[in-house]
Amino acid sequence: MKTTSEIIADKELIAYCGLYCGACRNYLKGKCPGCAGNMKAAWCTIRKCCLENDLKSCADCNLMSLDNCKKFNNFVGKVFGIIFNSDRAACIAAIKGKGYDTFAAEMAHSRKPSIGRKR
Repeated sequence: MKTTSEIIADKELIAYCGLYCGACRNYLKGKCPGCAGNMKAAWCTIRKCCLENDLKSCADCNLMSLDNCKKFNNFVGKVFGIIFNSDRAACIAAIKGKGYDTFAAEMAHSRKPSIGRKR
């Protein structure tokens, strides 16, 4: 993995859960290949579900609503959201509304891996 400080807009750097890996510190430091390339992330139920159902992200899922998905709305995800001020559901909604390319461009421009939670 190479280290880079440049945040680029690349739809391939959108994680299955809607986070933008391209603006993540670990990705930029070369410590993580991003969600799609992270074979060590076998523990992630969202990633596993998307791979099994051939989905680019939860934005493409028609199996159930995001609100009813236990994989998306799990305890770890909720804690992660609080600690990192991350709103993955808002990210998924943005992807659905604007498309992958626009979402990636907006996240790269904001230099943030997630849309922030509303307080």
